[in-house]
Amino acid sequence: MLLEYVEEALRKAKFEVLKDDHSHYGSIPGFRGVYANAKTLTQCRKELREVLEEWLLVRLRRNLSIPKLKTIDLKLKKVA
Repeated sequence: MLLEYVEEALRKAKFEVLKDDHSHYGSIPGFRGVYANAKTLTQCRKELREVLEEWLLVRLRRNLSIPKLKTIDLKLKKVA
């Protein structure tokens, strides 16, 4: 389910070429602090995936809210 969530989140990613140095910038709307910057679009996508994965792990560990995507909800549930 985690991999499906990452893939779905990355489908929402927005990329642009920065005017000053022609590098690529990527972010995912609704995921505050998840962004990447790299020389190529391929590198930027890879870096954005890594940032998203780390962001998710931190939020899960700290039991912080995570945006629901379509039918995927990563909310932790208490078990007995």
